[in-house]
Amino acid sequence: MKRFVLSGSVLGLAMSAALVGGATTIAAAEEPTLSPEAFEKAKTLYFQRCAGCHGVLRKGATGKNLEPKATRKLGQKRLEKIITLGTEGGMNNFDDIFTKEEISLLATYIQMEPPVPPEMSLAMMRKRTKVYVKPEDYPSKPLHGLNWQNFFVVIERDAGKVAIIDGDTKKIVTHINTGYAVHVIKATEHHNVQNAKDVGRFWYTMGRDGKLNKIDLWQKPGKMLVAETQIAYDARDVTVSGDGKYVVGGGYWPPHFVIVDAKTMMPLKVVSTRGVNVDGEFVNESRVAAVYTTPNAPTFLISAKELGQMWQVDYSDLNNLDIVKIDSAKYLHDGFFDPTGRYFQIAANASNKMVVIDTKDRKLEAIIPVGKKPHPGPGANWVDQKCGPVGGTVYLGEGKITTWGNDPAGHPDQAWKVCYSVETDGPGVFIRTHPNSPYVIADQTKHPEPEVQQSIQVLDKSTRKIVKTIRVTEDPGKVAVHIEFNADGSEFWVSVWNRKENKKATGEIVVYDAKTLKEKTRIKGLTTPTGKFNVYNRVNHVT
Repeated sequence: MKRFVLSGSVLGLAMSAALVGGATTIAAAEEPTLSPEAFEKAKTLYFQRCAGCHGVLRKGATGKNLEPKATRKLGQKRLEKIITLGTEGGMNNFDDIFTKEEISLLATYIQMEPPVPPEMSLAMMRKRTKVYVKPEDYPSKPLHGLNWQNFFVVIERDAGKVAIIDGDTKKIVTHINTGYAVHVIKATEHHNVQNAKDVGRFWYTMGRDGKLNKIDLWQKPGKMLVAETQIAYDARDVTVSGDGKYVVGGGYWPPHFVIVDAKTMMPLKVVSTRGVNVDGEFVNESRVAAVYTTPNAPTFLISAKELGQMWQVDYSDLNNLDIVKIDSAKYLHDGFFDPTGRYFQIAANASNKMVVIDTKDRKLEAIIPVGKKPHPGPGANWVDQKCGPVGGTVYLGEGKITTWGNDPAGHPDQAWKVCYSVETDGPGVFIRTHPNSPYVIADQTKHPEPEVQQSIQVLDKSTRKIVKTIRVTEDPGKVAVHIEFNADGSEFWVSVWNRKENKKATGEIVVYDAKTLKEKTRIKGLTTPTGKFNVYNRVNHVT
């Protein structure tokens, strides 16, 4: 079996510039083969674009199992067609991202045995920790005179950067070099530090390369990156403890979570998430997809995705971690809290269910049967006229918005039951709203047709109907993705993302009036923008 050989700090990513394509050759026997150069190129392409859904070892999760026993039955031509055109089940078309040669390489690669990645020790993580500004040199007040609490922190995915945009002026404050394909950015929230004036100034990014960055919004533009470390070769999520002392990064590979000192960025503790799943089977690649801080307790929530377990980790004593492992359903992916902060609502993609965790009693509260591959992203909570407070999700596998009651104290008859569903034009990845907005906005990024990919849909909270479809862009190869409201909810921002890797700043963010739904402006000069996070909303738990 082939093994990964690292060059730099990433699983094949640091080698990308040096990789040279090679011809695909199929041996006379049934076993497909690639030249060493072609194998390395295909491995990197797979890691960048496929491993997130299908797994590094290709055992499947949100996406299907791609081990040779499954892929060889389909054959080269069928695999190439699937990669090219996508499927209506939630897999994007890749003909606008990969060349025909790259599609052929990938189709052959996934018929071969998957290479096994290396491990990463705590000592390795500590060696990769860098401090650019010492904590004792942090400023005591903002150095730029801008309204930092209405900043938007924006992921520039393929550029390996994060942009800071002033929500008042709509001007780009700075671009910050981070790691490859930042997936999530989070800050300390108003939990145990409600009176602190600087809550929300420090933001922590997690990239696909496992690089964890610390950003200080009080610094001058160009100086906001103050420290970094690396906790994995492949990762997705990060969170900050309620008291601001710790940061936790969740690894896809190695499958573990790491507790880091939030001030110094020094990794402190590694905990493996390998184990036995809810079906009684040992899982080696049990990835951490979601990491959250519980608002009402000194605990982290860790999703052991392939195990179908939520781990509630008490960090009061790092030497004696108290971990409660809560069985639920596979595969646990994205989630969000209800307005009280007690209940955590997370999608179990493969099971077509939403799982609810009671973080006060540290137990499973409910499992809600919903639609095909739910994916709420950071989620949405609002009040329905009939059901009371509800949560909502979109889906990777179908065009639909589903809501469920999430107020067991005030509306026990509606709690954890589907309230209503409404059809959209196609599957998406994000849904957002704001307490001051009459609408819920959903993207449709996962649909293979350009017209649908490029449009968002607007759900009226009072009528429960889709009242408008907005075509965000008509540029070939670009899609509309991720919605975020500004601090007062008077406008919402939508990213225009060029899915094909592009180092040029051709992406943009479109700003809409949240009441009239009319376009206000376009913020240009961005490279493949995807997620964006308003400081005030995220710090104050506005969903």
